[in-house]
Amino acid sequence: MKAKEKKTKAPVDLCTRPLFGKTVLFALPLVFTAVLQLLYNAADIIVLGRFAGEESEAAVAAVGNTGALINLITNLFIGLSVGALAVVARFAGARDGERVSKSVHTALSVSVIGGVIVGVIGFFCSGVMLKWMDTPDGVLDLSALYLKIYFCGMPFNFLYNFGAGILRACGDTRRPLVALAAAGVANIALNIITVAGLKMSVAGVGIATVVSQAVSAAGVVIALLRRKDAARLCLKKLRIHKAAFIDIVKIGLPAGIQGVVFSLSNVVIQSSINGFDEVAMAGNAAASNIEGFVYVAMNAVSQACLTVAGQNYGAAKPENIDLALVQCLLLVTGVGLVMGLSAYFLGRPLLRAYGCSSEAVEYGIERLGLILIPYFLCGIMEVAVGVLRAIGRSVSPMVVSIFGVVGLRVLWVFTLFRVRHTLFMLYLSYPVSWLVTLLVQFVCYFAVRGKTFRKLREMRAEREKTDASEEVVS
Repeated sequence: MKAKEKKTKAPVDLCTRPLFGKTVLFALPLVFTAVLQLLYNAADIIVLGRFAGEESEAAVAAVGNTGALINLITNLFIGLSVGALAVVARFAGARDGERVSKSVHTALSVSVIGGVIVGVIGFFCSGVMLKWMDTPDGVLDLSALYLKIYFCGMPFNFLYNFGAGILRACGDTRRPLVALAAAGVANIALNIITVAGLKMSVAGVGIATVVSQAVSAAGVVIALLRRKDAARLCLKKLRIHKAAFIDIVKIGLPAGIQGVVFSLSNVVIQSSINGFDEVAMAGNAAASNIEGFVYVAMNAVSQACLTVAGQNYGAAKPENIDLALVQCLLLVTGVGLVMGLSAYFLGRPLLRAYGCSSEAVEYGIERLGLILIPYFLCGIMEVAVGVLRAIGRSVSPMVVSIFGVVGLRVLWVFTLFRVRHTLFMLYLSYPVSWLVTLLVQFVCYFAVRGKTFRKLREMRAEREKTDASEEVVS
């Protein structure tokens, strides 16, 4: 290690065995955070379904229709937040305080700049994109209004995602949870005031969302300002450091491109759903929101795998990377099966809680059955992607996901779905694409594992040699 590189203790040690307990304790707040985030997103739809009056079904369809488009526009920079998490975790594991600090300040600078750029693009272009998605006229104006308000809060959204990623990379999953809990309370309270009280419909939901995003962003910024280690935020140090930016982009850009293209396939599918009626759209929107709870819980395990494996990559402990992968695969499979099956069997009362009519409930149940039961396959796929990014391989999972998930789904829509134009055939594309993609992701992991692990063993031997020499000199 170079003399100018100051060593620092990793904020939370995820490099010493046993790892399973640490991984579970790390992942649980992530799960709670993700579920809480969806809970207050679900509150948007539930409040609209209950209190938006005569236009409640159209309002629910309008907000549900925006999810794929929001992800399409935002996922490039959200991918960069994944890159920031991976880079900070790696340097934290290597106990390189100087690079941790530069990565933190670079990531937060990128989040603010990116939030402004994406907010402007989303505000002015969302209406046109909704028309490209064949959004029905009865839903179009409401969806456009919601999106314009939503994108005004994009700088807060990005600041929270990048800040929370940094805290998690340092082993702190509690403070992002606290920040989001405060945001959730604000969101639900404002939803009730603006929609039930002031009758503002989707505009009220949009305003509540922006305010809650500001609350969550403030929470993580305060947490970073109060840290006592190398990840502490100092406002005077906010700038983009070239080397740190390149490190983040190497991992984050492929992840972002993957997310954008992945969302593009979901836009294609949403456009296909829009070809049915508003009742089908409302049932699909509510079911998709329910599925989100299972997905974010599984994705939390993927983030745990990325962080634990990333710190061990920085610490040059390849044997722990394999162990983290196996443990996270078992964990995500259990989470996916338990939550997926539970949500499916409780599907009807859950869908009714969203204000769905009897017909919309049946549309929702059809989607839940085809997606929730095999949903653990998606979780396994996410963990495989996480471990590849942790060891610095972000291009291969991007390429595999583009062809295995996006390519297959788009091909499915324009071939099999055209032949049998039913929602059943459309939803069937999800589990098929997960299975194909996860198999190829594991082939990629084992293809690079040997070379990567040899490099890590050489790095560890060199560090041990350097440390021994320093002890002799002292």
